[in-house]
Amino acid sequence: MTTTTPTTPSRPEPRGAAARPAGPRAGGGGIRPNRVAVGIARIGYETKGYFRSLDAVFFTFLFPLIMLGIFTAAFSSQGDLGPTGSQVSVGAYYLPGMLAAGLLLSGVQNLAVDIATEKSDGTLKRLGGTPLSPVSYFLGKIGQVFVTGALQAALLLVAAATVFGIALPTEPEAWLTFAWVFVLGITTSALLGIALSALPRSGKSATAVVIPIVLVLQFISGVYLQFSMLPEWMQNVASLFPLKWMAQGMRAAFLPEDFAALEQHGSWDLGWVAVWLLVWLVVGLIVSRLTFRWIRRDA
Repeated sequence: MTTTTPTTPSRPEPRGAAARPAGPRAGGGGIRPNRVAVGIARIGYETKGYFRSLDAVFFTFLFPLIMLGIFTAAFSSQGDLGPTGSQVSVGAYYLPGMLAAGLLLSGVQNLAVDIATEKSDGTLKRLGGTPLSPVSYFLGKIGQVFVTGALQAALLLVAAATVFGIALPTEPEAWLTFAWVFVLGITTSALLGIALSALPRSGKSATAVVIPIVLVLQFISGVYLQFSMLPEWMQNVASLFPLKWMAQGMRAAFLPEDFAALEQHGSWDLGWVAVWLLVWLVVGLIVSRLTFRWIRRDA
């Protein structure tokens, strides 16, 4: 005679259980995943995805280099620019502006379009069903902007020195100014990109919403046009936005001291560069925190 062991009816799996990894739950006394470690791990994933997108590579990563080449080739025949005795080549004059534009493109344009698209196609909704926290998601995005922004700046500087024959600074103080303007500018741009991603209603409209904003800022902030030649009212408007201050900080690092007289107040105003970028960093952080959702409000 054989005996059978009674079985206890199994409980039905709770909805969404398949999306949770095996192991102790965060709220049940288990080990909570380290949000910073997860965010750092996502940097590589986000960076690979960035370079797989050809339009992002062209319009954000290579665009400043292409524009520097166009401006150098188109206006070099007009001679050097700047105050008498401290003139520089056209390429040297436009290099700081292109470095600043690269920060804006890598952070604001790239993240605003990317996150709006992920929100529209359901990627964020799927991520919201996993243990991934918004902190880890943000760290992955911001880290990707740091990596691509640093590579972009390095490419610009190498091309400037080797292809366009632009003499780079030799003073340590100039490179220190470049370093802190870069770090503060890229962080501010990344947070503003996350904040701006809430504005487009869909992924299809993201480029139509974001690119005009970025383009207008470049024209009024001394990237494509000499800032000293703009009307005073336009300079005042540009001073309300971070790109003008990023471009001014980059000019302080790469242009001779005599060029400071061409700025709006006759000096580099590096203290105000830091203040305005910090103000916009805080604005981006607050708006990102208030507006970020894994799913659209109208979903």
